[in-house]
Amino acid sequence: MTIRESKAIPDGAAKLSYKGKDYDLPAYAGTEGPNVLDIRKLYSDADVFTYDPGFTSTGSCESQITFIDGDKGVLLYRGYPIDQLAAHSNFVEVCYLLLYGALPSKTEMEAFDRTVTLHTMVHEQLATFYRGFRRDAHPMAVMCGVVGALSAFYHDSTDINDPRQREIASHRLIAKIPTIAAMAYKYHVGQPFVYPLNHLGYTENFMRMCFAVPAEEYKINPVLAKALDTIFILHADHEQNASTSTVRLAGSSGANPFACIAAGIACLWGPAHGGANEAALKMLEEIGTVDRIPEFVARAKDKNDPFRLMGFGHRVYKNYDPRAKAMEIQCHAVLDELGMKDEPLLKVAMELEHIALHDDYFIEKKLYPNIDFYSGITLRALGFPTSMFTALFALARTVGWIAQWKEMLEDPHQKIGRPRQLYTGAKTRDYVPLTRR
Repeated sequence: MTIRESKAIPDGAAKLSYKGKDYDLPAYAGTEGPNVLDIRKLYSDADVFTYDPGFTSTGSCESQITFIDGDKGVLLYRGYPIDQLAAHSNFVEVCYLLLYGALPSKTEMEAFDRTVTLHTMVHEQLATFYRGFRRDAHPMAVMCGVVGALSAFYHDSTDINDPRQREIASHRLIAKIPTIAAMAYKYHVGQPFVYPLNHLGYTENFMRMCFAVPAEEYKINPVLAKALDTIFILHADHEQNASTSTVRLAGSSGANPFACIAAGIACLWGPAHGGANEAALKMLEEIGTVDRIPEFVARAKDKNDPFRLMGFGHRVYKNYDPRAKAMEIQCHAVLDELGMKDEPLLKVAMELEHIALHDDYFIEKKLYPNIDFYSGITLRALGFPTSMFTALFALARTVGWIAQWKEMLEDPHQKIGRPRQLYTGAKTRDYVPLTRR
């Protein structure tokens, strides 16, 4: 069911009594999740705003892309459970699914894959653009700047009112973001850029662009490529989180798609959003060995100790993170393939996971391991420095941002975002000249 006027199906209504008057708030039911109360006319009818810092109880839009049930530990992309997609699909197919709403046929998949492949090259002048950054610049700072600058290179796909230009921009962003991220990595480590190869798959191409050097041939390890591809799938979209909402808000003003995605990257860079896997890895390194775990668990339980176990619990999931199991499988596969079964951090991680799943404290507070618990270990084993972790997150999430941006622009009820406020500043007062103050 949809809230759009042509198909609106009321599911009862709520009554609000305010200053002696009653107001009806229509209720609507989605296909999944809680119902919503429509307050769009509340300000005009009752001269009152709702107050919801962080918008955690506010449905800011209607969407058909991703559904999360945090209590049950459910994550669906267009209705498909994330664990099924992680086990059986690949990232490019998931990109098609998120963009177009259905899994592609064989012909559609081949055409889409070919289109993405042919867009992986970036304008050669971008190489010069990179050299404007210091070598020690954070990869996310570089990606913010480069992605935002794409609108200066691709003028033929910035008209958001042209459906064909929107599609071209979408394909370009999905295709070029791995190249841009790989170039950010190469620049960061002082190595020459590596160009994409059209005969390689999406993730394989990215790994080669990151780790190949001119002096020798780079061989793709399918186990490692599968793990990274799975990471991309698991991070592709996550409903109306901070960065996705940022992309939608920027897009609501009519900003070009490259600027909108750059805004999403900037938001993702915040440590409260995209840096969780890096924080989890640093925590495991701080613990170091299994025998030190009781000390840190005790600190985590101590209300007077600011220490927190990273990688456990989630703001949305009040049950086991549905992405964590798929990530755990790939983590083990990578460590086995690389002969790192005795990796100390893995032993620490496994013991912490066991404690979290059996200790009453963790069970009562529902502090289950989340995806970040395993992804940090996996990415480090793949050879990425922690400075690249959030950049890889941005690479994967770009398709979700684009799908959400595209859906927003095609929504007939879309308006420019304009949250209101509860003003607690000074009341009206007259200006006093400087000589009288």
